[in-house]
Amino acid sequence: MAGETRDFSDLKSTLIKAKLPEQAQAAQMEGRPKLDRKGRAYATGKRKNAIACVWIKPGPGRIQINGREENIYFARPVLRMILRQPLVAAGRDGQYDVICKVTGGGLSGQAGALRHGLSKALIAFEPGLRGVLKQGGFLTRDPRVVERKKYGRPTARRSFQVSKR
Repeated sequence: MAGETRDFSDLKSTLIKAKLPEQAQAAQMEGRPKLDRKGRAYATGKRKNAIACVWIKPGPGRIQINGREENIYFARPVLRMILRQPLVAAGRDGQYDVICKVTGGGLSGQAGALRHGLSKALIAFEPGLRGVLKQGGFLTRDPRVVERKKYGRPTARRSFQVSKR
């Protein structure tokens, strides 16, 4: 062993050769879809106080939220548009059935959480879509949340009215 490696450059090249098969195996694992026994991809999305659990599977494109259809749960068209953005950006609208459970927050936060979870589930199903969804900003969790109320104030920033006389 000591006779084979004479200086640090030889040692470095030997280590690099030993690591190549490990990196190739990791790259193969990264390209595979992560599916459960029923052939669905799962992901969790968050926005404000809303948390969404999202499952997707190949199908005609039905979206079911908390047991209800999307147009019943989200009556406003803007919320339905927010929900479908990752599918449209990836060119997969109408190719996957989406089943979601969402809790907490209001309707706007829930729509944002579903968008985040759906983007992550699409990547779990098709890892090749990561670049398109990342470029659209669908994978980044929106960090904005309601500012907490401070003591000595009626709300987070508002002060009590000051009387001059």
